[in-house]
Amino acid sequence: MSEEAIQTRIDGTIGVLTFNRPGVLNAFNGALVREVGSAVKRFAADPAVRAIVVHGTGRAFSAGFDLKESATKKRESVEDWRAVIEEDFDFIVQFWDCPKPTIAAVHGYCLAGAFELALACDVTVAAEGTRFGEPEVRFGSGIVALLLPWFAGPKATKELLLTGNDKIDAQRAKELGIVNHVVPAGQELAKAMEIANDMAAAAPLSVMMTKRAINRTYEIMGMRQALLAAVETDILIEAGAGPERVEFNRIRGEQGLKAAIAWRDAKFAQSQAKKG
Repeated sequence: MSEEAIQTRIDGTIGVLTFNRPGVLNAFNGALVREVGSAVKRFAADPAVRAIVVHGTGRAFSAGFDLKESATKKRESVEDWRAVIEEDFDFIVQFWDCPKPTIAAVHGYCLAGAFELALACDVTVAAEGTRFGEPEVRFGSGIVALLLPWFAGPKATKELLLTGNDKIDAQRAKELGIVNHVVPAGQELAKAMEIANDMAAAAPLSVMMTKRAINRTYEIMGMRQALLAAVETDILIEAGAGPERVEFNRIRGEQGLKAAIAWRDAKFAQSQAKKG
């Protein structure tokens, strides 16, 4: 690798994990997924680390899973897709399952799988100007980790996910319970570190057990079963490859990802123009 997909460091008692693919808005490729998994396990096992902060370099927290890398891999059967989706699901949910507190400091773009990862973290701090959303339905894809209903409720979730809105601003995200704090741009990491240090100053066993108890509340309500059922739905969506997905992939293959995204967004721009 010419460049590390992530950077890690320990700041006092805080493990800091940084997405480091700024040239592609920190898109999650295979290398990043593997390196993040190893880093989270290391931090979780290190008694000197009491909380974990995750953020991104450059202009974005992350634009989600790497569509360019995905285009290079042939996946034809349901089982092909199952292996991919289950790996992606585990990558996201590890931040929810981690025994230590996880705090996301987001800025720029926090989209698709990255949006789900920020939801999976225990606390999320957003910079003013951050844009959230999941555009998957706009190009015939599905949601890997369907966490949003558990935070925003069914009405808001349906509006956001069924339109594929990827321009939710930070203040609206806070109103929906997607983020805890909105701070001026450039201050999101400092705020996340402040919260992490407050958690780290508390009794570690109490923090760990309390997080476990809170998570168990959602498990009892059926969250894990619901998420796994949604994974099965996403596998079928991806393997089904509807006409929108086929056309998106054709344009991406012939003209590049930017052209495919422009095609994806064009009809929604027309819809907004009609409303105007």
